[in-house]
Amino acid sequence: MCGIVGIASTSSVNQQVYDALGLLQHRGQDSTGIATLDGSHIHVRKGKGMVKEAFRTRDMRALVGRVGLGHVRYATSGEAKNELEAQPFYVNAPYGIVLVHNGNLTNTRDLERELATQDMRHTNTGSDTEMMLNVLGSELQQLVGPAGLDAEQVFTAVSRTHDRIRGSYAVIALISGYGLLAFRDPYGIRPLVLGRREGGKGRTEWMVASESVALTASGYELVRDVDPGEAILIGLDGELQSKQTHPSSQLVPCSFEYVYLARPDSIMNGINVYESRLRLGERLADTIEKYTPSGAIDVVMPIPDSSRPAAMEVARKLGIEYREGYYKNRYVGRTFIMPGQEHRKKSVREKLNALASEFEGKNVLVVDDSIVRGTTSHEIVDMTRQVGANSVTFTSAAPPVRYPHVYGINMPSRHELIASGKTIPEINASLGSDFLVYQEVDDMTKAITQGSSIKKLEDSCFTGEYVTGDVSSEYLAWVERSQLS
Repeated sequence: MCGIVGIASTSSVNQQVYDALGLLQHRGQDSTGIATLDGSHIHVRKGKGMVKEAFRTRDMRALVGRVGLGHVRYATSGEAKNELEAQPFYVNAPYGIVLVHNGNLTNTRDLERELATQDMRHTNTGSDTEMMLNVLGSELQQLVGPAGLDAEQVFTAVSRTHDRIRGSYAVIALISGYGLLAFRDPYGIRPLVLGRREGGKGRTEWMVASESVALTASGYELVRDVDPGEAILIGLDGELQSKQTHPSSQLVPCSFEYVYLARPDSIMNGINVYESRLRLGERLADTIEKYTPSGAIDVVMPIPDSSRPAAMEVARKLGIEYREGYYKNRYVGRTFIMPGQEHRKKSVREKLNALASEFEGKNVLVVDDSIVRGTTSHEIVDMTRQVGANSVTFTSAAPPVRYPHVYGINMPSRHELIASGKTIPEINASLGSDFLVYQEVDDMTKAITQGSSIKKLEDSCFTGEYVTGDVSSEYLAWVERSQLS
Protein backbone atom coordinates (compact mmCIF):
# COMPACT_ATOMS: atom_id res chain seq x y z
CA MET A 1 0.00 0.00 0.00
CA CYS A 2 1.34 3.39 -1.06
CA GLY A 3 -0.08 6.72 -2.07
CA ILE A 4 0.63 8.27 -5.46
CA VAL A 5 -0.28 11.52 -7.17
CA GLY A 6 0.45 13.16 -10.51
CA ILE A 7 -0.41 16.73 -11.55
CA ALA A 8 -0.29 18.52 -14.90
CA SER A 9 -0.67 22.20 -13.98
CA THR A 10 -0.45 25.61 -15.59
CA SER A 11 1.75 26.91 -12.78
CA SER A 12 4.54 25.62 -10.56
CA VAL A 13 3.56 22.15 -9.37
CA ASN A 14 5.92 21.45 -6.46
CA GLN A 15 3.69 22.81 -3.66
CA GLN A 16 0.62 21.19 -5.19
CA VAL A 17 2.22 17.76 -5.15
CA TYR A 18 3.51 18.30 -1.60
CA ASP A 19 0.03 19.23 -0.35
CA ALA A 20 -1.60 16.28 -2.12
CA LEU A 21 0.90 13.88 -0.58
CA GLY A 22 -0.02 15.22 2.84
CA LEU A 23 -3.61 14.21 2.13
CA LEU A 24 -2.40 10.70 1.26
CA GLN A 25 0.00 10.37 4.21
CA HIS A 26 -2.17 7.66 5.81
CA ARG A 27 -1.17 5.36 2.95
CA GLY A 28 2.53 5.29 3.85
CA GLN A 29 5.04 6.71 6.32
CA ASP A 30 8.32 4.95 5.48
CA SER A 31 9.54 7.40 2.84
CA THR A 32 8.37 9.92 0.28
CA GLY A 33 9.48 11.45 -2.98
CA ILE A 34 8.57 14.14 -5.50
CA ALA A 35 9.63 14.54 -9.14
CA THR A 36 8.90 17.43 -11.48
CA LEU A 37 9.25 17.87 -15.21
CA ASP A 38 10.49 21.16 -16.61
CA GLY A 39 10.36 20.69 -20.36
CA SER A 40 12.98 18.02 -20.90
CA HIS A 41 14.56 18.27 -17.45
CA ILE A 42 13.50 15.99 -14.58
CA HIS A 43 14.11 16.97 -10.97
CA VAL A 44 13.82 14.43 -8.13
CA ARG A 45 13.93 14.72 -4.35
CA LYS A 46 13.37 11.82 -1.92
CA GLY A 47 13.58 11.35 1.83
CA LYS A 48 12.80 9.08 4.76
CA GLY A 49 9.75 9.45 6.93
CA MET A 50 6.68 11.58 6.42
CA VAL A 51 6.15 14.37 3.92
CA LYS A 52 6.56 17.19 6.44
CA GLU A 53 9.87 15.68 7.62
CA ALA A 54 11.41 14.82 4.26
CA PHE A 55 11.34 18.11 2.33
CA ARG A 56 13.00 21.41 3.10
CA THR A 57 12.75 24.79 1.38
CA ARG A 58 15.87 24.05 -0.67
CA ASP A 59 14.31 20.81 -1.89
CA MET A 60 11.12 22.55 -3.00
CA ARG A 61 13.05 25.27 -4.83
CA ALA A 62 14.88 22.61 -6.81
CA LEU A 63 11.62 20.97 -7.93
CA VAL A 64 11.00 23.19 -10.94
CA GLY A 65 8.24 22.54 -13.45
CA ARG A 66 4.53 22.49 -14.15
CA VAL A 67 4.14 18.71 -14.29
CA GLY A 68 4.99 16.50 -11.35
CA LEU A 69 4.33 13.39 -9.36
CA GLY A 70 4.76 12.18 -5.81
CA HIS A 71 4.75 9.09 -3.64
CA VAL A 72 4.36 8.11 0.00
CA ARG A 73 5.75 4.67 0.70
CA TYR A 74 4.68 1.81 2.87
CA ALA A 75 7.07 -1.02 2.11
CA THR A 76 5.46 -4.25 0.90
CA SER A 77 8.41 -5.65 -0.99
CA GLY A 78 12.10 -5.10 -0.54
CA GLU A 79 13.40 -3.54 2.65
CA ALA A 80 11.48 -0.88 4.57
CA LYS A 81 14.67 0.83 5.75
CA ASN A 82 16.48 0.75 2.39
CA GLU A 83 16.61 4.35 1.19
CA LEU A 84 17.52 3.17 -2.30
CA GLU A 85 14.02 1.73 -2.63
CA ALA A 86 12.26 5.04 -1.96
CA GLN A 87 10.23 6.17 -4.95
CA PRO A 88 10.19 7.65 -7.55
CA PHE A 89 12.65 5.68 -9.68
CA TYR A 90 14.40 7.12 -12.73
CA VAL A 91 15.88 5.73 -15.96
CA ASN A 92 17.56 7.81 -18.65
CA ALA A 93 16.35 5.95 -21.75
CA PRO A 94 14.38 6.65 -23.75
CA TYR A 95 14.39 10.39 -23.08
CA GLY A 96 14.25 9.97 -19.28
CA ILE A 97 11.39 8.44 -17.35
CA VAL A 98 10.54 8.78 -13.66
CA LEU A 99 7.85 6.52 -12.18
CA VAL A 100 5.86 5.80 -9.00
CA HIS A 101 3.77 2.73 -8.31
CA ASN A 102 1.17 1.56 -5.80
CA GLY A 103 0.75 -2.19 -5.63
CA ASN A 104 2.86 -5.30 -5.83
CA LEU A 105 4.07 -7.38 -8.76
CA THR A 106 3.88 -11.16 -8.44
CA ASN A 107 6.26 -12.23 -11.24
CA THR A 108 9.41 -10.41 -10.15
CA ARG A 109 11.54 -13.57 -10.44
CA ASP A 110 10.76 -13.79 -14.15
CA LEU A 111 11.17 -10.06 -14.65
CA GLU A 112 14.57 -9.99 -13.00
CA ARG A 113 15.81 -12.66 -15.39
CA GLU A 114 14.21 -11.07 -18.47
CA LEU A 115 15.60 -7.63 -17.74
CA ALA A 116 19.12 -8.98 -17.41
CA THR A 117 19.12 -11.32 -20.43
CA GLN A 118 16.46 -10.01 -22.81
CA ASP A 119 16.33 -6.25 -22.22
CA MET A 120 19.96 -5.87 -21.15
CA ARG A 121 18.90 -3.51 -18.38
CA HIS A 122 20.39 -3.26 -14.91
CA THR A 123 18.32 -2.75 -11.75
CA ASN A 124 20.01 -1.45 -8.64
CA THR A 125 17.48 -2.66 -6.03
CA GLY A 126 15.04 -5.49 -5.41
CA SER A 127 12.11 -3.12 -5.89
CA ASP A 128 9.35 -4.31 -8.21
CA THR A 129 8.77 -0.64 -9.09
CA GLU A 130 12.25 -0.34 -10.53
CA MET A 131 11.65 -3.53 -12.52
CA MET A 132 8.37 -2.17 -13.90
CA LEU A 133 10.02 1.12 -14.85
CA ASN A 134 12.69 -0.74 -16.82
CA VAL A 135 10.12 -2.93 -18.56
CA LEU A 136 8.18 0.18 -19.62
CA GLY A 137 11.40 1.93 -20.66
CA SER A 138 12.49 -1.06 -22.73
CA GLU A 139 9.14 -1.28 -24.50
CA LEU A 140 9.15 2.46 -25.26
CA GLN A 141 12.70 2.30 -26.58
CA GLN A 142 11.78 -0.41 -29.07
CA LEU A 143 8.97 1.74 -30.47
CA VAL A 144 10.52 5.20 -30.65
CA GLY A 145 11.60 6.39 -34.09
CA PRO A 146 13.46 9.39 -35.54
CA ALA A 147 10.34 11.53 -35.18
CA GLY A 148 10.10 10.73 -31.48
CA LEU A 149 7.18 9.31 -29.54
CA ASP A 150 3.49 9.78 -30.22
CA ALA A 151 0.50 8.83 -28.07
CA GLU A 152 -0.16 5.57 -29.92
CA GLN A 153 3.41 4.42 -29.36
CA VAL A 154 3.11 5.20 -25.65
CA PHE A 155 -0.16 3.27 -25.41
CA THR A 156 1.38 0.33 -27.29
CA ALA A 157 4.29 0.30 -24.84
CA VAL A 158 1.84 0.21 -21.91
CA SER A 159 -0.04 -2.66 -23.57
CA ARG A 160 3.20 -4.60 -23.95
CA THR A 161 4.05 -3.81 -20.33
CA HIS A 162 0.71 -5.34 -19.27
CA ASP A 163 1.70 -8.48 -21.18
CA ARG A 164 4.93 -8.80 -19.23
CA ILE A 165 3.96 -7.95 -15.67
CA ARG A 166 1.54 -9.57 -13.21
CA GLY A 167 0.00 -8.43 -9.95
CA SER A 168 -1.48 -5.13 -8.84
CA TYR A 169 -0.32 -1.75 -10.02
CA ALA A 170 -1.52 1.81 -10.25
CA VAL A 171 1.24 3.75 -11.99
CA ILE A 172 2.12 7.38 -12.69
CA ALA A 173 5.16 8.33 -14.77
CA LEU A 174 6.76 11.42 -16.28
CA ILE A 175 8.36 11.15 -19.73
CA SER A 176 10.89 13.87 -20.40
CA GLY A 177 9.72 16.21 -23.13
CA TYR A 178 6.28 14.59 -23.39
CA GLY A 179 4.27 14.77 -20.17
CA LEU A 180 2.47 12.57 -17.65
CA LEU A 181 1.43 8.95 -18.12
CA ALA A 182 -0.89 7.00 -15.80
CA PHE A 183 -2.19 3.45 -16.05
CA ARG A 184 -3.84 0.78 -13.94
CA ASP A 185 -3.66 -3.02 -13.81
CA PRO A 186 -6.31 -5.03 -15.74
CA TYR A 187 -8.22 -5.84 -12.54
CA GLY A 188 -8.10 -2.36 -11.03
CA ILE A 189 -6.94 -3.87 -7.73
CA ARG A 190 -5.31 -0.69 -6.51
CA PRO A 191 -7.24 2.59 -6.87
CA LEU A 192 -6.52 5.50 -9.20
CA VAL A 193 -8.84 8.48 -9.80
CA LEU A 194 -8.80 11.38 -12.25
CA GLY A 195 -9.71 15.00 -11.53
CA ARG A 196 -9.62 18.37 -13.25
CA ARG A 197 -9.97 22.09 -12.63
CA GLU A 198 -9.67 25.27 -14.64
CA GLY A 199 -6.18 26.71 -14.63
CA GLY A 200 -4.50 29.77 -16.06
CA LYS A 201 -5.36 31.12 -19.53
CA GLY A 202 -8.46 28.90 -19.68
CA ARG A 203 -6.46 25.68 -19.77
CA THR A 204 -7.51 22.57 -17.87
CA GLU A 205 -5.31 21.27 -15.07
CA TRP A 206 -5.33 17.54 -14.32
CA MET A 207 -4.63 15.39 -11.29
CA VAL A 208 -4.47 11.61 -10.88
CA ALA A 209 -4.22 10.16 -7.38
CA SER A 210 -4.82 7.10 -5.25
CA GLU A 211 -7.88 8.62 -3.55
CA SER A 212 -10.44 11.28 -4.40
CA VAL A 213 -9.71 13.19 -1.19
CA ALA A 214 -6.40 14.32 -2.73
CA LEU A 215 -8.39 15.82 -5.60
CA THR A 216 -11.32 17.43 -3.84
CA ALA A 217 -9.28 18.91 -0.99
CA SER A 218 -6.97 20.44 -3.61
CA GLY A 219 -9.78 22.12 -5.51
CA TYR A 220 -10.13 19.52 -8.27
CA GLU A 221 -13.39 18.02 -9.48
CA LEU A 222 -13.52 14.23 -9.39
CA VAL A 223 -14.10 13.23 -13.02
CA ARG A 224 -13.94 9.43 -12.81
CA ASP A 225 -11.78 6.46 -11.95
CA VAL A 226 -9.03 5.40 -14.28
CA ASP A 227 -10.45 2.19 -15.71
CA PRO A 228 -8.73 -1.18 -15.22
CA GLY A 229 -6.25 -1.62 -18.07
CA GLU A 230 -6.63 2.01 -19.18
CA ALA A 231 -3.74 4.36 -19.90
CA ILE A 232 -3.96 8.17 -19.77
CA LEU A 233 -1.41 10.49 -21.36
CA ILE A 234 -1.42 14.21 -20.53
CA GLY A 235 0.89 16.27 -22.74
CA LEU A 236 2.90 19.29 -21.72
CA ASP A 237 0.17 21.39 -23.38
CA GLY A 238 -2.45 19.90 -21.04
CA GLU A 239 -4.17 17.79 -23.70
CA LEU A 240 -5.47 14.49 -22.27
CA GLN A 241 -5.66 11.30 -24.34
CA SER A 242 -6.71 7.88 -23.09
CA LYS A 243 -6.95 4.34 -24.40
CA GLN A 244 -7.88 0.91 -23.13
CA THR A 245 -4.55 -0.95 -23.31
CA HIS A 246 -5.59 -4.41 -22.13
CA PRO A 247 -8.01 -6.63 -24.09
CA SER A 248 -9.76 -8.34 -21.18
CA SER A 249 -9.92 -6.03 -18.18
CA GLN A 250 -12.46 -6.27 -15.36
CA LEU A 251 -12.88 -4.28 -12.17
CA VAL A 252 -12.05 -6.32 -9.05
CA PRO A 253 -10.93 -3.73 -6.47
CA CYS A 254 -9.24 -4.55 -3.18
CA SER A 255 -11.72 -5.03 -0.35
CA PHE A 256 -9.19 -3.86 2.25
CA GLU A 257 -9.25 -0.36 0.79
CA TYR A 258 -12.82 0.00 2.04
CA VAL A 259 -12.37 -1.92 5.29
CA TYR A 260 -9.32 -0.01 6.50
CA LEU A 261 -6.86 1.64 4.14
CA ALA A 262 -8.68 4.52 2.48
CA ARG A 263 -9.79 7.73 4.13
CA PRO A 264 -13.53 7.75 4.85
CA ASP A 265 -13.98 10.97 2.86
CA SER A 266 -12.78 9.32 -0.35
CA ILE A 267 -14.76 7.87 -3.24
CA MET A 268 -13.09 5.08 -5.19
CA ASN A 269 -14.53 2.94 -7.98
CA GLY A 270 -17.78 4.83 -7.53
CA ILE A 271 -18.11 3.70 -3.90
CA ASN A 272 -18.27 6.14 -1.01
CA VAL A 273 -15.84 4.74 1.59
CA TYR A 274 -17.69 6.16 4.60
CA GLU A 275 -21.05 4.80 3.47
CA SER A 276 -19.54 1.38 2.77
CA ARG A 277 -18.26 1.28 6.37
CA LEU A 278 -21.70 2.16 7.67
CA ARG A 279 -23.09 -0.78 5.71
CA LEU A 280 -20.37 -3.05 7.10
CA GLY A 281 -21.58 -2.14 10.58
CA GLU A 282 -25.19 -2.74 9.66
CA ARG A 283 -24.46 -6.27 8.47
CA LEU A 284 -22.06 -6.97 11.34
CA ALA A 285 -24.87 -6.14 13.78
CA ASP A 286 -26.94 -9.02 12.40
CA THR A 287 -24.06 -11.45 12.94
CA ILE A 288 -23.41 -10.16 16.46
CA GLU A 289 -27.08 -10.62 17.33
CA LYS A 290 -26.94 -14.17 15.97
CA TYR A 291 -23.87 -15.32 17.92
CA THR A 292 -23.83 -13.21 21.10
CA PRO A 293 -26.01 -14.12 24.12
CA SER A 294 -28.84 -11.70 24.88
CA GLY A 295 -27.88 -9.15 27.54
CA ALA A 296 -24.14 -9.74 27.08
CA ILE A 297 -23.52 -6.16 25.86
CA ASP A 298 -24.04 -2.87 27.71
CA VAL A 299 -22.11 -0.50 25.47
CA VAL A 300 -20.55 -0.38 21.97
CA MET A 301 -17.13 1.24 21.56
CA PRO A 302 -15.05 1.73 18.40
CA ILE A 303 -11.29 1.52 18.03
CA PRO A 304 -10.55 4.91 16.44
CA ASP A 305 -10.60 5.89 13.69
CA SER A 306 -11.55 3.67 10.76
CA SER A 307 -13.98 1.44 12.72
CA ARG A 308 -16.10 4.35 13.97
CA PRO A 309 -18.75 4.29 11.19
CA ALA A 310 -19.25 0.52 11.58
CA ALA A 311 -19.51 0.80 15.37
CA MET A 312 -22.10 3.58 15.10
CA GLU A 313 -24.28 1.37 12.91
CA VAL A 314 -23.82 -1.66 15.17
CA ALA A 315 -25.03 0.38 18.16
CA ARG A 316 -27.94 1.90 16.25
CA LYS A 317 -29.20 -1.39 14.87
CA LEU A 318 -28.81 -3.32 18.13
CA GLY A 319 -30.30 -0.47 20.16
CA ILE A 320 -27.30 -0.36 22.49
CA GLU A 321 -25.57 2.73 23.85
CA TYR A 322 -22.62 3.99 21.77
CA ARG A 323 -19.70 5.57 23.64
CA GLU A 324 -16.13 6.62 22.88
CA GLY A 325 -13.84 5.10 25.47
CA TYR A 326 -10.57 4.75 23.57
CA TYR A 327 -8.52 7.86 22.85
CA LYS A 328 -5.88 8.03 20.19
CA ASN A 329 -2.52 9.77 20.31
CA ARG A 330 -2.40 11.22 16.81
CA TYR A 331 1.33 11.75 16.97
CA VAL A 332 2.03 8.01 16.82
CA GLY A 333 1.90 6.33 13.41
CA ARG A 334 -0.59 3.67 12.39
CA THR A 335 0.55 0.43 14.05
CA PHE A 336 -0.49 -1.66 11.06
CA ILE A 337 2.01 0.03 8.79
CA MET A 338 4.93 0.06 11.21
CA PRO A 339 7.66 -2.41 10.22
CA GLY A 340 8.43 -5.07 12.81
CA GLN A 341 6.18 -6.94 15.22
CA GLU A 342 7.86 -5.63 18.38
CA HIS A 343 7.51 -2.06 17.15
CA ARG A 344 3.78 -2.63 16.56
CA LYS A 345 3.25 -4.15 20.01
CA LYS A 346 5.08 -1.35 21.81
CA SER A 347 3.16 1.26 19.83
CA VAL A 348 -0.31 0.00 20.79
CA ARG A 349 -0.15 1.38 24.35
CA GLU A 350 1.51 4.57 23.12
CA LYS A 351 -1.22 5.02 20.55
CA LEU A 352 -4.39 4.19 22.54
CA ASN A 353 -5.53 5.04 26.03
CA ALA A 354 -8.75 3.85 27.69
CA LEU A 355 -10.89 6.14 29.85
CA ALA A 356 -11.65 4.00 32.91
CA SER A 357 -14.96 5.68 33.77
CA GLU A 358 -16.46 4.47 30.49
CA PHE A 359 -15.58 0.82 31.12
CA GLU A 360 -15.88 0.08 34.83
CA GLY A 361 -18.36 -2.70 35.50
CA LYS A 362 -19.68 -2.77 31.92
CA ASN A 363 -20.04 -5.53 29.35
CA VAL A 364 -18.21 -3.91 26.45
CA LEU A 365 -18.56 -4.67 22.75
CA VAL A 366 -15.42 -3.49 20.95
CA VAL A 367 -15.65 -2.87 17.20
CA ASP A 368 -12.46 -2.85 15.13
CA ASP A 369 -12.14 -2.63 11.36
CA SER A 370 -10.14 -5.86 11.11
CA ILE A 371 -7.87 -8.25 12.99
CA VAL A 372 -4.64 -9.05 11.16
CA ARG A 373 -1.75 -10.15 13.35
CA GLY A 374 -3.75 -9.88 16.54
CA THR A 375 -1.08 -7.91 18.40
CA THR A 376 -3.18 -4.76 18.66
CA SER A 377 -6.39 -6.65 19.43
CA HIS A 378 -4.81 -8.65 22.28
CA GLU A 379 -3.40 -5.48 23.83
CA ILE A 380 -6.78 -3.76 23.56
CA VAL A 381 -8.54 -6.64 25.29
CA ASP A 382 -5.97 -6.52 28.13
CA MET A 383 -6.29 -2.75 28.41
CA THR A 384 -10.08 -2.96 28.51
CA ARG A 385 -10.00 -5.47 31.35
CA GLN A 386 -7.43 -3.43 33.27
CA VAL A 387 -9.72 -0.38 33.31
CA GLY A 388 -12.55 -2.41 34.85
CA ALA A 389 -14.68 -3.90 32.08
CA ASN A 390 -16.84 -6.78 33.26
CA SER A 391 -16.58 -8.62 29.92
CA VAL A 392 -15.13 -7.96 26.47
CA THR A 393 -16.82 -8.94 23.23
CA PHE A 394 -14.43 -8.25 20.38
CA THR A 395 -15.82 -7.80 16.87
CA SER A 396 -14.28 -7.25 13.46
CA ALA A 397 -16.00 -5.44 10.58
CA ALA A 398 -13.93 -7.66 8.26
CA PRO A 399 -13.80 -11.46 8.01
CA PRO A 400 -10.87 -13.46 9.46
CA VAL A 401 -7.60 -12.71 7.65
CA ARG A 402 -6.43 -16.29 7.02
CA TYR A 403 -4.22 -15.98 3.92
CA PRO A 404 -1.27 -13.82 2.80
CA HIS A 405 -2.01 -10.67 0.83
CA VAL A 406 0.32 -10.34 -2.16
CA TYR A 407 -1.17 -7.34 -3.96
CA GLY A 408 0.29 -4.48 -1.98
CA ILE A 409 -0.55 -4.92 1.69
CA ASN A 410 2.05 -6.13 4.18
CA MET A 411 0.53 -9.53 5.07
CA PRO A 412 2.97 -11.84 3.32
CA SER A 413 3.42 -14.64 5.87
CA ARG A 414 0.81 -17.04 7.17
CA HIS A 415 2.60 -17.45 10.49
CA GLU A 416 2.03 -13.73 11.21
CA LEU A 417 -1.76 -13.95 10.78
CA ILE A 418 -3.62 -14.82 13.96
CA ALA A 419 -6.51 -16.44 12.04
CA SER A 420 -4.35 -18.64 9.82
CA GLY A 421 -5.22 -22.27 10.49
CA LYS A 422 -7.35 -21.42 13.53
CA THR A 423 -11.05 -21.66 14.34
CA ILE A 424 -12.83 -18.60 15.72
CA PRO A 425 -12.94 -20.09 19.26
CA GLU A 426 -9.17 -20.64 19.05
CA ILE A 427 -8.63 -17.04 17.92
CA ASN A 428 -10.87 -15.85 20.75
CA ALA A 429 -8.71 -17.74 23.25
CA SER A 430 -5.57 -16.14 21.78
CA LEU A 431 -7.04 -12.67 22.11
CA GLY A 432 -8.34 -13.31 25.63
CA SER A 433 -11.82 -11.94 24.87
CA ASP A 434 -15.08 -13.41 26.18
CA PHE A 435 -16.73 -13.49 22.77
CA LEU A 436 -15.38 -12.93 19.25
CA VAL A 437 -17.52 -12.13 16.20
CA TYR A 438 -16.29 -11.64 12.65
CA GLN A 439 -18.02 -10.25 9.58
CA GLU A 440 -19.04 -12.90 7.03
CA VAL A 441 -17.27 -12.71 3.64
CA ASP A 442 -20.51 -12.54 1.68
CA ASP A 443 -21.83 -9.78 3.96
CA MET A 444 -18.63 -7.78 3.48
CA THR A 445 -18.88 -8.03 -0.29
CA LYS A 446 -22.54 -6.98 -0.32
CA ALA A 447 -21.93 -4.10 2.07
CA ILE A 448 -19.07 -2.65 0.03
CA THR A 449 -20.50 -3.14 -3.46
CA GLN A 450 -24.10 -2.15 -2.70
CA GLY A 451 -25.35 0.36 -5.25
CA SER A 452 -22.37 -0.13 -7.59
CA SER A 453 -21.83 -2.21 -10.71
CA ILE A 454 -18.97 -4.15 -9.10
CA LYS A 455 -19.64 -7.89 -8.98
CA LYS A 456 -16.51 -9.12 -7.21
CA LEU A 457 -13.87 -7.83 -4.81
CA GLU A 458 -10.24 -8.81 -4.48
CA ASP A 459 -10.61 -10.65 -1.15
CA SER A 460 -7.74 -13.14 -1.26
CA CYS A 461 -6.63 -12.52 2.33
CA PHE A 462 -10.06 -13.72 3.49
CA THR A 463 -10.74 -16.49 0.94
CA GLY A 464 -7.37 -17.62 -0.41
CA GLU A 465 -8.60 -17.00 -3.99
CA TYR A 466 -6.12 -14.84 -5.95
CA VAL A 467 -7.69 -12.99 -8.84
CA THR A 468 -4.59 -12.80 -11.06
CA GLY A 469 -4.45 -16.59 -11.25
CA ASP A 470 -0.67 -16.81 -10.89
CA VAL A 471 -0.32 -17.13 -7.12
CA SER A 472 0.61 -20.71 -6.27
CA SER A 473 1.52 -22.36 -2.98
CA GLU A 474 5.13 -22.42 -4.22
CA TYR A 475 5.01 -18.65 -4.79
CA LEU A 476 3.56 -18.00 -1.33
CA ALA A 477 6.28 -20.15 0.23
CA TRP A 478 8.91 -18.20 -1.71
CA VAL A 479 7.45 -14.87 -0.52
CA GLU A 480 7.53 -16.07 3.09
CA ARG A 481 11.15 -17.22 2.77
CA SER A 482 12.07 -13.89 1.22
CA GLN A 483 10.55 -11.98 4.11
CA LEU A 484 12.40 -14.08 6.68
CA SER A 485 15.80 -13.88 4.96
